[in-house]
Amino acid sequence: MAAPDLSRTPRARRRRGAIGLDWFSFFLADVQTCFGPFMAVYLTSEKWANSDIGLMLTVGSIIGLAGQIPAGMLIDATQRERLIAAIAVACVGLSALFIALSSRFLFVILSQILHVAASVCIGPALAAMSLGLVGHSHLGLRLGRNAQFASAGSIFAIIVMGGSGYFLSSQAVFFMTTAMTIPALLALSLVSSRDQYHHRPINQQNAPYSVVSALRTLATNRDLRVLAIGVFFFHLANAGLMPLAASIITMRSEQDATILVALCLIIPQLVVTASSARIGNRADVSGRKPLLLCAFAALFLRALLLGFFREPVAFVALQIFDGISAAIIGVLVSVCVADLTEESHNFNLALGIVGAAMGLGAAASTIIVGDLADWAGAPVAFISMSIIAFVGLIVVGIYLPETKPEIAVD
Repeated sequence: MAAPDLSRTPRARRRRGAIGLDWFSFFLADVQTCFGPFMAVYLTSEKWANSDIGLMLTVGSIIGLAGQIPAGMLIDATQRERLIAAIAVACVGLSALFIALSSRFLFVILSQILHVAASVCIGPALAAMSLGLVGHSHLGLRLGRNAQFASAGSIFAIIVMGGSGYFLSSQAVFFMTTAMTIPALLALSLVSSRDQYHHRPINQQNAPYSVVSALRTLATNRDLRVLAIGVFFFHLANAGLMPLAASIITMRSEQDATILVALCLIIPQLVVTASSARIGNRADVSGRKPLLLCAFAALFLRALLLGFFREPVAFVALQIFDGISAAIIGVLVSVCVADLTEESHNFNLALGIVGAAMGLGAAASTIIVGDLADWAGAPVAFISMSIIAFVGLIVVGIYLPETKPEIAVD
């Protein structure tokens, strides 16, 4: 008699799915890393003007911001998050390949549009697969593991792609990015669609998805509005800090600027890698709000202290606070959105709305910080951002209730 195939049991499939999400998060970070500073390095080496690079990045930012809500609608309407994630990853790989093959302006702009349009679908698809695999009661730990593996993947990609760019060429980074989509898709194949919970009521399973009804439901969700306002203030206070700090480090320590700025980028990633899973587990056990308040408090202290310190080494040390706040926000925002949409079942659309609020805050932050620094000096800009972070802390502290369900069901 043949032995039973234990790999086909629901528990074994879920274990495989959890491993798949771990490594999908890891390799997804590898795939996305080249579209940051490495893109600017490559285009500069190809004799692009700074204005053209800025235009390309601006186009990407606008599309990324505009695509948040439609991406959420798409995933909620189709409930095919695994397929959408696979297509999106393949498109990101193709966009990297196209950029590597040609650095002509129109070609790169179109590739950037493809990359951003695909990327806005990946984040909510990953969150939806995570919710589908573990349900609401263990979502914090699951998203914490996603963030942990993604941060480790970012560190790995920075080292490997930085080495490739140094020893080979900046173009090689984009070929490597394309290659990294293969293990990402293999990891995704471990996630079985049969093990995905779809949290729609039974009487709605076959009902057509109504965008108008979903938007109307979310518009009346007071706590979701408070969360969106809170994270808007968080990113309004946060996004402009590192670019200004990097400029100051470069001016005050020109010889060691590259190393110090690299440390500013790596330290938060190390903190996220070390703490995300613990934060997710703590959120599942003890609640969401205390951790959210800690994130705002860490941002407030970082911005305030940046306004008083002058030494570049101190700027690097303060990035520990950035890692703490990034780890908490990276996990807790999606968990809170899942809590607040458990009854309405519009998780991905709500996540898109909150993501749009985050994007708006980040876009405004870099402009405001730069203008304040030019007008009144860097210390005033940093302290102003600390005030904005404190406002966000007050909004969340007073108006956002604890979103963790009182009774968790496995």
